[in-house]
This record gives sequence, C-alpha cells and structure tokens, in this order.
Amino acid sequence: MTRSLSFLALLAAAPIVAGCVVGPDYEKPAAPLAAQQPAFHRAETLSAEAPAGQWWRALGDPLLDRLVEAALASSPDVEIARARVIQARSGLKKARADRLPNTGTSAGYVRIGGLGEVLGEDGGGALELYTASFDATWELDLFGGKARATEAAGAKVQAQQAAMDGALVSLEAEVAQAYVQLRQLQQRQVLSRKTAEIQARQVELAKQRQAGGTASQLDVERLNNQLQSTRADLVPLSAQIDEQMDRLAVLTGREPGALDADLAAPAPIPAPPAVVTVGDPAGMLRRRPDVRQAERALAQSNAVIGQRTADQFPKVSLIGLLGYSATDAANLFDATPSQILMPMLQWTPFDFGRAKAKIGEAEGARDEALAQYRKTVLSALQDAETALSRYGRQRESLASLRTVQASADRAAALQAQRQAGGTASTLDVLDTERQRVQAQIAVSDANAALTRNFIALQKSLGLGWEPA
Repeated sequence: MTRSLSFLALLAAAPIVAGCVVGPDYEKPAAPLAAQQPAFHRAETLSAEAPAGQWWRALGDPLLDRLVEAALASSPDVEIARARVIQARSGLKKARADRLPNTGTSAGYVRIGGLGEVLGEDGGGALELYTASFDATWELDLFGGKARATEAAGAKVQAQQAAMDGALVSLEAEVAQAYVQLRQLQQRQVLSRKTAEIQARQVELAKQRQAGGTASQLDVERLNNQLQSTRADLVPLSAQIDEQMDRLAVLTGREPGALDADLAAPAPIPAPPAVVTVGDPAGMLRRRPDVRQAERALAQSNAVIGQRTADQFPKVSLIGLLGYSATDAANLFDATPSQILMPMLQWTPFDFGRAKAKIGEAEGARDEALAQYRKTVLSALQDAETALSRYGRQRESLASLRTVQASADRAAALQAQRQAGGTASTLDVLDTERQRVQAQIAVSDANAALTRNFIALQKSLGLGWEPA
C-alpha cells in the first residue's frame, strides 16, 4: 500500500515539474500602414460604415436569396470544408489526450496439465492460474513539447475554420455571379431577338424598294448580312443560358437541369443598392478568411518550433503496474498485489545535429508562413482597392450609357413624328429603332457588369461568412 501511495504522489507532483515550455512564444505580426488608414483610397464616394454580412439580400431578388441559401445548405464544397474542420478538431482532441497518462488493464487465464510427470510426482494434476493487472504510462511534459503540439493543433483548427469561412464567401459570390450572368444572357437574348425582327422588316422593305427601283441589290445584301449576323449570335446564347442554369444547379448541390423550370423565364438583372457600405481596411483584414487562415498557419508553424526544440531535452516517463494472481478466480483480489513503479529517462545528447536540423527546418517553415501571411495581407488590400475602383468606374460608365440610351429614345420618338408627318420613311424609323435596341443592350450589359463588380467588391471585403 505504501508503494501505491508513493506512485500516486509522484504522478500528482508531475504537473509541478512539467512547467517549462521551450520555443518562441507567438506574437501576431503588426498590420501594414495601409490597414491603419480610416478609409480605403478608392472609396471616396462609398460609405465607410460597417457593411452587412448577408450582402446578397441588398440586391433585392428573392430567387437569388433562395439559391444562396440552398447552396450553403447543400454544396459539396461546404461539406468538404466542414469535414476538414472536423478532422482538425479530432487532431486537437488527440493532442490534448497525449498530455494525459495512458492506462490499460489486462486479464489472463493459464492452465498447465501433466505437471506431475514433469516434476516426477504421481498423478497428472493441472495448474490453473488467474491474473489481472492495471498499468499506467505517463510521459512528463517537462519542456512543453506536448503543450506546443496542442497549441499547433488548436491553431490548425482555427485555420481550417477560416478556410471553411472562405469556402462560404466564394460560394455565395459564385452563385450570385452565375445568377447575374444568367439574367444578362436572357436579357440579351430577348433584345437580340427584337433586333432580328427589326432587321428582318428592314430586309423586306429593302427588297420592295429594289423591286420599285429605289434600292440596289447592295442595299439588300448589306441589310441581310446584318440580319444573318444577329441570328448567328443568337445561337450560342441558348447554350450559354443552359450552361449557367446547370452551373447554378450544381452549386446548390443538385443535378444539371434541376433548376430549369425555376430559371427559364427571363427576369430583370438585380441591381446594387443606392448606398454601398465598405467599412475600413482594418475591418476588412479582420473579416477576410484567407488572411485569418494565413495568420493561424503562421501561429501553427511557430508552435512547431517549440515541439522540435523540446526534442533536444531528456524525456521522462513514469511506468506503473499493479497486478494480481491466484489459482482460484474467486480469490484473485484477496492476494497481495505485485507492484512495479519505474521512472524511465530517454535522451539522445549525441544525435549528430539531427534535432538542431529539425529546429532549423521548423524555423524555415515559420519564416515561409510569415512571408505568406504578409503576401496575403497585401493581396487582400490590393483586391479590395481594385474592386472599389472597378465598381466606381463602372458606375460612371453606366451613367454615360444611360445618357446614350436616353438620346436613342428621343431620336426614335422624333423619327416616329417625322414619319407621321411624311418626312421619314419606314426604313428610317426601323433603323432608328434598331439603334435604340442596341443602346438598350449596351445598358443591360453595363447593368450586369455593375452588379458583378458589386459582388466582387463584397467578396474582396470578406463578407458572407458571419452568422445571420
């Protein structure tokens, strides 16, 4: 009993001894000066208030909202990212468990017959032996190697969580981009068909004028060439529309063609809100999943240095065993137990530089992770500034194209008045109407480009992973 108490006392004192943690403590790198500015350089006309997490709702399209929700619930990309988080969490649990003792039990039964003949005695009696034992092995974390391993595993969990958040951000943006692309193609198809109808009427009128001697064959061929070109452009539009519908189906975790009934009818292109909030550079860096993932990867690589440093020092393990044996199972635990308590020291002081080489390798990995983190931060700042610039310039371009469309609308109205007064022909009116439709196509494409730039801006700001 005294030995058992000594064994338990030694185990209880181990945490006091295991208080040293070698290796560098982690310090998060300082943010660049650009991240300390109160606003983005390219956001002069946008609000610096904190942006909303579920940015797609600002587009005001209920069908798009449902598609994003379906994608978040069923996308394989999200399931892959979630599975990696689960794996990392299991690794953290194992690292924590490695700091605790390993315990085990064993039991056995042995029957040996014919002992009388072997021992030269009469009778062939058999010997029966019952055994039971309890053992524990504990490697003391004297220099914090296991603590650093737990630290690294925790950082990996956080890195994988950031990767999952990044998958959500990318998925939401991809669904929205595919939806806008679909609506743009459908609008272009409608307007191109209208253009083809106008051009077909122009060809018929030109043929009539040719028959009357007021138009040449060249005039007819020129108009017919425009008609055939428009019809040729219509052919790939249908394939592109099918492609985007299939893309949306797969993004939402369904088979191609599953959303055709919901998406086949043309609908307006969703427009960005009148006021767009973008926040500040520091908030963007805190939100961006790729920046958070790179920072946690840096923390993980820093902890590995401590693991490798601890390998240079001695390792002490405590091994204890408590065993019982008896020739009768009913009296197994009545006998005095056998006890074993064995401290064991392991140390390789002369390893010809292997441990130092592993430390150098870990330090190199840490330096690489630090450089990768700085690169990710700078890329994030560039991404946001570029997205802001493109969005602002596209708004200016759209405003100019709307002016062109307004001018084309006025020209079409004036031409209709001239026709009513007998000073313009039907062919002139159709030509003006065709130009008006072309202006509508340009504005429609510009609207889609603006919405796509809005989506890219929200992605660059790291929005979309926060819980509702």
